[in-house]
Amino acid sequence: MPRKGMRSLLSSSAPKVGPQLHLRGPRDGAAGGPPLPSCFTFSDRLMEENIADAAAVIRKWGPEVDDSLFGSGRADSARFLQAVSDLHRSMLFFSSPSADSGASTAARSAALLRAHSLLSDAICRLERELKLLLSAHGRLLNPLDSLRSASFSDSSDVEDVADSITEVESAADVAIRDLRAVADTMISAGYGKECFQVYKTMRKSAVDESIHRLGCERLTLAQVRKLDWAEFESKIRDWLAAAPIAFRTIFSGERLLCDRVFTSSDVIRESCFADVARDAAASLLAFPETVARSKRSPEKLFRILDLYNAVSELWPEIESMFSFEATTAVRSQALASLLGLAEVARSTMADFEAAIQKDASRSRVPGGGVHPLTRYVMDYLVFLADYKLPLTDIFADFPFQAHSPMPESFDAALLVTPSLSAPSSPSADSTTASFESGPWSSSPSAASSTVGSISVRIAWLVLVLICKLDGKAELYREVALSYLFLANNLQYIVQKVKESGLRILLGDEWVARHGAKAMHYAANYERLAWAKVAAAIPEDGTVMTAMEAWERMRGFNTALEAACRGQAGWVVVADGGLREEVMSGVATLVVPAYRAFYKRSRAVLRGCGAASAAAVRFSPEDVRNRIYGLFGGSSGSGSSRDSRTGSSRGSTGLGSPSGSNRSE
Repeated sequence: MPRKGMRSLLSSSAPKVGPQLHLRGPRDGAAGGPPLPSCFTFSDRLMEENIADAAAVIRKWGPEVDDSLFGSGRADSARFLQAVSDLHRSMLFFSSPSADSGASTAARSAALLRAHSLLSDAICRLERELKLLLSAHGRLLNPLDSLRSASFSDSSDVEDVADSITEVESAADVAIRDLRAVADTMISAGYGKECFQVYKTMRKSAVDESIHRLGCERLTLAQVRKLDWAEFESKIRDWLAAAPIAFRTIFSGERLLCDRVFTSSDVIRESCFADVARDAAASLLAFPETVARSKRSPEKLFRILDLYNAVSELWPEIESMFSFEATTAVRSQALASLLGLAEVARSTMADFEAAIQKDASRSRVPGGGVHPLTRYVMDYLVFLADYKLPLTDIFADFPFQAHSPMPESFDAALLVTPSLSAPSSPSADSTTASFESGPWSSSPSAASSTVGSISVRIAWLVLVLICKLDGKAELYREVALSYLFLANNLQYIVQKVKESGLRILLGDEWVARHGAKAMHYAANYERLAWAKVAAAIPEDGTVMTAMEAWERMRGFNTALEAACRGQAGWVVVADGGLREEVMSGVATLVVPAYRAFYKRSRAVLRGCGAASAAAVRFSPEDVRNRIYGLFGGSSGSGSSRDSRTGSSRGSTGLGSPSGSNRSE
């Protein structure tokens, strides 16, 4: 053990010790030693007696004794600690010239050397005792272990658990009291450095072990980059689970322990806590920054936001526990991680927008169904909406700016309000200006103005997707099918918004406007896809001869069969609500007009023979069934033989198209 030099004693600022320190009378000689010189004063004799009495106590607990001072009862430990204090006072007395001392310089030096030798032996013992206490009571002093000791795992009885907690706390209080007694004695005797070294070595090891048991390991940037996606997510999940426990249980418990053991000085407490916890805390907080520096991708954004949110929530504890100068590195590392994660989140959002813009797939979705890009983007945005609070913080000082203009092929007037419409020759600035003035900027459905910026960014990404879909609609040869494609995809977008947190961000007005646009596209499909069928029906009131009625009925039959046959392979309406709207719309377009035509034709052809009457193949209910069957629905009327015509419904074998029940 490093021994204390005389120099520290001579520089001590402790007050001088006078004869009033002891009430015992002086003895001639001490512990059987030679008589004291006649020049010794009363104070000299008292200090010599202190040295002699301390020697008896200290030699009893020499290095050959394995037992602990605190294991044999409080009396032994109290006597030993008092002996150390007495030795230190004696050394202070003999090392400082005093009017109360009549001893010669040689006598004082001899007494001082004896006291110093004894004190060194005593400090060796106290160092050992400190190690024993820290080791023996490790489970009580470690917050994780003490919590587990008093957990509900062993008993479901609340009273038993409460008693268990009380017992653990009481035992911990005793251990801390013993530690504080040793620490105070060593520090008062001028051996604070030795005390700190033992304490910091033992407790730092305990803290590091606790962090390791939480499953956290320090990874370099190179190691992170080598992880596959499953390993990457696993490491982040481990960190997210461990970090709150580390800061709110382990580090906070260690700070409290330092405060209770080292009560004599704020500087001592802070220095000790810093050396015990600083490296582990900084290392733990370095992981998010390392993740932020790894290769970014849209899929990693949610984990990046998880890490940002976790560090942000821990910041009050970090700022409070590590508030002093010696722990600046911990606060700096936390801020560096937050800044790094925020920068990656902003860049990844920009990358995501660019990825939508760069999607170059030219394959047509069968039946005008929902495009995979639509599903991917909307699923992504639904998850993103759950992170509105961290995103609001991340973009707080970054006003929205569009990263790309609307494509020239995009007919913005069909989808958005005039305040949102992109100009025919768009530019980023003009588009952004009109976009930010859209209805969601003041929507009463918005959660609060604090998420307004995120609302605008999310709405912009949806608009970018819609523009991309507008270009993909042009890949369809049939104009009607391109409108059905737009209706399906826009309705899917609206439904995703309605069923998720996106509704809070975009607002009910946004949902209503875009839902109406989906219906508008569906109406365009109905008009174009069924125009020939509707045109084959003569206007109500038209006077027809039997031949004209026969020809017009045959023309209608041909148009209906052609429409059903042509659309049977590609009509897909994914959304149930939209499907009902489309079926109802097509039926409304065709069936009422055909019903009137059907009645007139039957009246005209009734006396023209069976061949002429057979031209009337479909009743109004047949037509409705064909339309509903095409979209996978049912009119509820079923299929039966028309007793008036004697014809079999569905004789063409069209029936319900095979593609009508296709899933999304």
